[in-house]
Amino acid sequence: MSTSWMSVDSASGESFKAYVSLPPAGFGPGLLVIQEIFGVNEHIKAVCDQYANDGFVAVAPDIFWRDKPLIDFSYDSESIKAGKKLFNNLNIHLTASDLQRTVEAIRHIPSCNGKVGCIGFCMGGLLSYVCAARAGVDSAVSYYGVGIENYPELIPDITCPILFHFADKDTFISQEVVNKIKNNIGKKTPARIIVHKGASHGFNCWKRSSWNQSVATTARGQSLVHLMESL
Repeated sequence: MSTSWMSVDSASGESFKAYVSLPPAGFGPGLLVIQEIFGVNEHIKAVCDQYANDGFVAVAPDIFWRDKPLIDFSYDSESIKAGKKLFNNLNIHLTASDLQRTVEAIRHIPSCNGKVGCIGFCMGGLLSYVCAARAGVDSAVSYYGVGIENYPELIPDITCPILFHFADKDTFISQEVVNKIKNNIGKKTPARIIVHKGASHGFNCWKRSSWNQSVATTARGQSLVHLMESL
């Protein structure tokens, strides 16, 4: 496995950075890995490396590059406050364009077989949902995406399979919100929603107190099956 940073050209002519982790075998499907509010930090890089070892060309773009490039936050209260401020200032439509540009850039990496999926966590879970509608991905996975219910207008544009992971003890996403998302999606969208029992928000991140090894491992297996069935 080899890692590096690449530049991606935005629609406005500027460029932003993305972390790249290539599979040891040298060839495989692409995977857009979308950060939480903490940036492309140690954990997100490790997630890319983890999926690269599974055979994916994993790429994590710098989402906040317009406001504060290459942030690398930890999980203390000050970092959470700063990350939430950046998230609140995020322009979803511009970000969707950046993600679409990143997907195209991944397809042009020689190691990529042409198919590209996406996976995102928290803020990235929302953006993975946005990708399914706007970025031309072939598959999508969303982990505890915050704010998905605010964008029901994207649902008719989702044609790729999408898997949603939620936690039943999530203090940021209530069961009522999950039910609203289920009702908005209906049966026409190729979607699957899993609510994990005994889990809290951020259960996938081993750097956070909410990490749940059992649930994270189960969800990761489900995500791999979902991605490989569609990629």
